[in-house]
Amino acid sequence: MLLWRSLDEVPADFGRTAVAIGVFDGVHAGHRAIIERACVAAAHDGVRAVVISFDPHPNAVVRPDQTPLMLTTVEQRAALIAALGVDALLALPFTRELSQLTAEEFVEQVLVSRLQVAHVVVGANFRFGHRAAGDVELLRREGERFGFAVDAVELLGGGDPVSSTRVRGLVADGDVAGAAAALGRPHRVQGPVVRGDARGRELGYPTANVAVDASMAVPADGVYAGWLVRADGTRLPAAISVGTNPTFDGTERRLEAYALDVDVDLYDEVVSVEFVERLRDMVRFDSVDDLLVQMAQDVGDSRRRLTIHGESSGHSVSD
Repeated sequence: MLLWRSLDEVPADFGRTAVAIGVFDGVHAGHRAIIERACVAAAHDGVRAVVISFDPHPNAVVRPDQTPLMLTTVEQRAALIAALGVDALLALPFTRELSQLTAEEFVEQVLVSRLQVAHVVVGANFRFGHRAAGDVELLRREGERFGFAVDAVELLGGGDPVSSTRVRGLVADGDVAGAAAALGRPHRVQGPVVRGDARGRELGYPTANVAVDASMAVPADGVYAGWLVRADGTRLPAAISVGTNPTFDGTERRLEAYALDVDVDLYDEVVSVEFVERLRDMVRFDSVDDLLVQMAQDVGDSRRRLTIHGESSGHSVSD
């Protein structure tokens, strides 16, 4: 799959396209329904399937005080979209200038002039253009004007539709199993392994201290069963801690993952952490001995939960 980071990167001779439009943060089940519909349309019309996403999230420009935490980076989004059979992803920079385009100008300048659109697929609640004045009906009128078809895909989930907002809420509450059900995979965060206090190693549980960008959605404080995924795709079963280490009067919120079956040097390696199931709240223990008893329990619980979920360790997967 091609990844374009601006309109200028779209080749003039790319040909006609079927385009799915949305932020698509998380690439959850509802997003996949839209993108897959565009792929079907592309195959039917004999054109190429393109996805338009936006980076950063539009709220970062038009309502910065309401910018949501993100479920995926652009690179993660690209990998997930590529798996759906798309020919190209346009990660369109959402700038102040783009936000000022009317819906009609967006259609003409982006969809028609640059992408030579033959078919557009969006969600039924799609809004676009300056002040979100454009909707599906306007898009259909523009389709009649410029000669492209429009499909509006109904939201999945009925009265409680699958949405990125809903997934973010589940993650924020620590309901990573619920988030995984909506996403169709465990929620994942990524970052370099940095040096911490080395307290875990001193206690016999060496952990990878993963520095996650502040713009990304990290689950609520607590202990989780999940996976530590190395840069080469190797997946290691892990007990994961999110919080401030209250037993040691910590103040910095950290994400630490203890690989259950191996002790490897991961410093400076960029790794991913997948959250499968929440085990317990983050609590302060009266003594280090009490903490060690609980950590042993957490490791056992993590191993059992990952077994229940039908996972196996040490294999490689693609993102």
